[in-house]
Amino acid sequence: MTKTDTTYDFGDGRGPVPAHRHANPDGTEGGWVAETAQVSPSAYVGPDARVCGDTQVYGNARVCGNALVYGNARVCGNALVCGDTQVYGNALVCGNALVCGDALVCGDALVYGNARVCGNALVCGDTQVYGNARVCGNALVCGDALVYGNAQRQP
Repeated sequence: MTKTDTTYDFGDGRGPVPAHRHANPDGTEGGWVAETAQVSPSAYVGPDARVCGDTQVYGNARVCGNALVYGNARVCGNALVCGDTQVYGNALVCGNALVCGDALVCGDALVYGNARVCGNALVCGDTQVYGNARVCGNALVCGDALVYGNAQRQP
């Protein structure tokens, strides 16, 4: 069976698309990756995680849990996206950033450095979260907001 002989419905409204299971660096079978997405061999995709659209996951990035990364999003460096998180649109999560829980990172949002987005937080628009910043709980950070340094945003 070739990669294109298998389809998977990522739940993003496109229905079943050609996809394959990612071969993780540790030899384990990873989650589903659409043929249109790019996941480097050094990246880890957990068995229940999904990567689709024109997404790129590279470097030592990890996508775990039930996370869904789609659209034109990028996850790179040593970033960790886990839990029931969704990263989509043109969002970028990189460096040592952590996005976890039920968080959403979307639009043209950037999360990088040692930043953390956790809980039910929503980071969208042209927002940048970086440095050691934390956006947690039910926080909503949108528009052209900058959250950086040791800042913490919680509702």
